[in-house]
Amino acid sequence: MSQQQRTGPGVRLQSGNEWVYAFRSQEDAASPPDLAVCAAAPFEPTVKLGASLYVPVHREVDGRFVEDGYEKVGTATACFRLTDRTFPPGTRVPFYARFHLPVGAFTASGECTLVSNDQPQAGVVLAGGALKLVEVPPGFVGGVLSNLSVFNPLKLPGFATGSYYTLYTFRNEGSASP
Repeated sequence: MSQQQRTGPGVRLQSGNEWVYAFRSQEDAASPPDLAVCAAAPFEPTVKLGASLYVPVHREVDGRFVEDGYEKVGTATACFRLTDRTFPPGTRVPFYARFHLPVGAFTASGECTLVSNDQPQAGVVLAGGALKLVEVPPGFVGGVLSNLSVFNPLKLPGFATGSYYTLYTFRNEGSASP
């Protein structure tokens, strides 16, 4: 495994031309959805969310997320198509999103799968997916984005709509490091 390097906010693990970013999104009224992003989706979105992006602090001993430690690193717009408001587990949902990070904007497209609509309580929706990077900043070449998400459409107290993302991308040969 290659060495771990600190690159501004967050940690980047670099192995050759592979670049990995890990961050959390949280729905945020101060970062409204960019309607132009949703208009570019390859489907008609029924949900449009704006979010702030954070690099959470984790305990070194076990990797557990520490709630009171994070650094804001950008914003995002997520667009998806929900057709059944009962959120049945197993439903595959078209998903399109753009993430504005310090190195540039990454756009991803694909599907997420609804995993649960009742854990830890009824009305909280858990989902996950793997999306293809369809637009990347100059100097990058494709990749994939994975997510584990909580969707709180009923605005139940104690649950925020947001996701944990891992963005796995590649740099062009000879590109200068951002």
